[in-house]
Amino acid sequence: MSAVLNARTDGYRVLAQADIIPHLATLTEIAAILGGAPSEWTIRDVADGYINAVYLVDGPKGGICAKQALPWVRYHGESWPLAEDRAFFEASYMRRLDPIVGALAPKLLHFDPVLQFLVIEKLTPHIVLRGGLIEGLRYPKASADVGRYVAQAAFHTSDLGVPFERKFEDIGLFAANRSLLRISVDLIFLDPYQETWRNRFVPELDAWAKAFRDDIELKTAVARHRSAFLSNRQALLHGDLHSGSVMVTEDDTRVIDGEFSTFGPIGFDLGAYAANLILNWYAQGGYDRPADERDSHRQWLLEQVAVLWDSFRHEFVAIWEQNPDTGGDLYPAAHFSGPAGAARLATIRRDYVDAIFADFVAFAAIKMIRRVISYAQIADFGVIEDTKRRAEMQADALAFAREVLKNPGRFTDLGALLDAIPRFEGTGLDPHAKG
Repeated sequence: MSAVLNARTDGYRVLAQADIIPHLATLTEIAAILGGAPSEWTIRDVADGYINAVYLVDGPKGGICAKQALPWVRYHGESWPLAEDRAFFEASYMRRLDPIVGALAPKLLHFDPVLQFLVIEKLTPHIVLRGGLIEGLRYPKASADVGRYVAQAAFHTSDLGVPFERKFEDIGLFAANRSLLRISVDLIFLDPYQETWRNRFVPELDAWAKAFRDDIELKTAVARHRSAFLSNRQALLHGDLHSGSVMVTEDDTRVIDGEFSTFGPIGFDLGAYAANLILNWYAQGGYDRPADERDSHRQWLLEQVAVLWDSFRHEFVAIWEQNPDTGGDLYPAAHFSGPAGAARLATIRRDYVDAIFADFVAFAAIKMIRRVISYAQIADFGVIEDTKRRAEMQADALAFAREVLKNPGRFTDLGALLDAIPRFEGTGLDPHAKG
């Protein structure tokens, strides 16, 4: 592994689009998936993120997705370098979870550690969930599937599901994913609360950004959760589980893009996904749609936050109850035999899941703030061309997130969280006018 983890891997080079088909032609198994001759293959550049080159390649027989980690952040070049070895961690994440989550993620078909180049199962006719939500489309299985995905991945990489020797082996591997962990710490937990060149927001939000930089209580709350993110090695996280890293059809859901994988609090992934549902709820107010259509879709979005949590909780507890002897060292079943032991273990399970819920709520709020006033803005708001109108929708989201972090005692159950979301609509551009 050490050779892969060098700042620059020997032999690494950025592949241009023209290089992809000739390179794939050298991979016998991939060429067989595509079928025909390389001259019959077609390629499309589909990268919409900041750190990878991504292509879809189709042949007479089938298609694949080719992905290469770039050595810098797109649009910044060498002024913002990155260790391209992060593709190793994405491949490792996919391999670690494949026997756990199965069809909830695409299959890894090939990984080249020198070029940091992955070939992944092509998902078709799937689309990125974020795009569908912006269009007002509904995917009835997505949030339930994501909840199950997180439950399965989390349980079976935690002290509940594996002995500490296996967990420490995993921690040691993913702890080396420092380049992307630094991005997470900076963009999520630090940058929104300080002035930095990376922050991106429309000028109409200047007062909100300053208010957050000046708010000691808010920054203290964020610091507590930053500490948890860095020190609580609870389970293997996807690390960037937003609506842009989920591909869907009405009947199928796949989680993609695990390059930010790291160990941390289980509630982080849940909160990241919920944050994007809630942000889309607020963004809907800026879309030019009939009121009844908008209101109906917003109600569905709130329901999906509940579906996410209920699906996770049900699956996580069911796995725990049905697998009393997984080899995990945290709560061995032999220590809780008999009726009294069973009753105590039931209480332990409840408290454990309640703690995940508290993290879920807090990290959702933190991720909402990050997506409004930090780097890499989301299209949910970006499609609102009137920047004042966009800022008004974003201010609503910021006000809600601030309240959640500063008054967590008001959000100890799902109903309180969901009921509060609409109350912050119309907050306005003055951060001191409400709350």
